Amino acid sequence: MVVKDAELPYLRRCVELAAEALDDGDEPFGSVLVGKDGTVLTEDRNRVASGDRTRHPEFELARWSAAHLTPEERAAATVYTSGEHCPMCAAAHAWVGLGRIAYVASSEQLVAWLGELGVPAPPVRTLPVHEVAPGVIVDGPVPELAERIRDLHVRFHRGRG
Repeated sequence: MVVKDAELPYLRRCVELAAEALDDGDEPFGSVLVGKDGTVLTEDRNRVASGDRTRHPEFELARWSAAHLTPEERAAATVYTSGEHCPMCAAAHAWVGLGRIAYVASSEQLVAWLGELGVPAPPVRTLPVHEVAPGVIVDGPVPELAERIRDLHVRFHRGRG
């Protein structure tokens, strides 16, 4: 399965949430949890500027889904996100039994962009979702939106320097 045109509004919202995070001084990531019927269930953006590096939106959506959805509803839901899940978020996603992931930019793209900017490697190895959670269906990247995500990361990292 690939990202369909009808799903682009959810991914555009992820880009908007990433921009909101950046405007608030945080790293630019945003995610939206959508039910089987296309209803937006919840959304969040990065909140790691507080010092808690686990406050990724994908992790928050996993926690929210465990508290508010049945196992069947979680399995039928899709997480749309600005960037492919990190290993921590991929594990949380799999552990709570969420369904498909659709992302704008891949981990591979992000690593390349950060390398171009001279950003040091993170303390946790970057891995594709399928290496952490092999049973999760993952689709992306979305080229028509990826450049916007790249621009947000460039703004964040150049602004810090």
